[in-house]
Amino acid sequence: MDTIAVVFEGPERLALRSLDLASVADDDVVVDVEFSGISTGTERLFWTGRMPPFPGMGYPLVPGYESVGRVVATGSGATDRLGEYVFVPGATCFTNARGLFGGAAHRLIAPSARVMRIQERLGARGVLLALAATAHHAIAGGALPDLIIGHGALGRLLARIALALDAPPPTVWERDPGRRAEGLGYKVIDPADDERKDYRAIYDASGDSDILDTLVGRLERGGEITLAGFYQERLSFAFPPSFMREARFRVAAEWRPDDLRMTQALMRVGRLTLDSLITHECSAEEAADAYATAFTDSACLKMVLDWRHHA
Repeated sequence: MDTIAVVFEGPERLALRSLDLASVADDDVVVDVEFSGISTGTERLFWTGRMPPFPGMGYPLVPGYESVGRVVATGSGATDRLGEYVFVPGATCFTNARGLFGGAAHRLIAPSARVMRIQERLGARGVLLALAATAHHAIAGGALPDLIIGHGALGRLLARIALALDAPPPTVWERDPGRRAEGLGYKVIDPADDERKDYRAIYDASGDSDILDTLVGRLERGGEITLAGFYQERLSFAFPPSFMREARFRVAAEWRPDDLRMTQALMRVGRLTLDSLITHECSAEEAADAYATAFTDSACLKMVLDWRHHA
């Protein structure tokens, strides 16, 4: 069995080509992908060649960990999954390319336990489940945010999930005027217009490696900064201001299955929406242009590849 996949051949070298797939194990499902999302955090670092050393790194690499589609075949131990509409958080099923993420392909093979059934009506919005689960994982590990840095897709989901968990509306900082549109029940401001210096829980979704000193200066005593982005440079901060505030720092890692389940539960009861986060969509054949747009156009919150009509 083979598939057509997006392949990073090396930094800033992308191809759409055929890859061989591994054999289907007894507990595997075969998924025909309809949509896959492009991450402007981790995938951008692989694209530019600036990803810090990470297990499983190397080229050629199939990117993507946000795929949705239908189970079209299974191994003998997963026949009950046949026909389900599912979310696939990446795959390692390629025999001639690395699958550190492995979701940007027309067909995927993955263990049944790794694949989660979702509502078919989500369609392309289903690719946002990984980012929503990432936001939930960050918030579940600490105090509810009262300041969020960055109004991209992750920043918006942090704010939406905070409200879904009955937090008071957080303030969101955004330097880009084009991303400063008012949120769903919270305000978005230029950080230069904010004089407050007593935030209890600050969540950074900007990925800005030079921001810590600024954020420490906005904490109340004993406040916490959660690093929810992905950073290509070393992080550092001045010790005296952090000492005076007894600042705490927390790193939010990748989501867990429980975060995905909790995110879906919030959506089922109408407390969380994934609407208005996908701003761009391209066919899989336009992958090169799609990745360039996702990584360079600040108006692009989330780019989705459509695989449905791929031959």
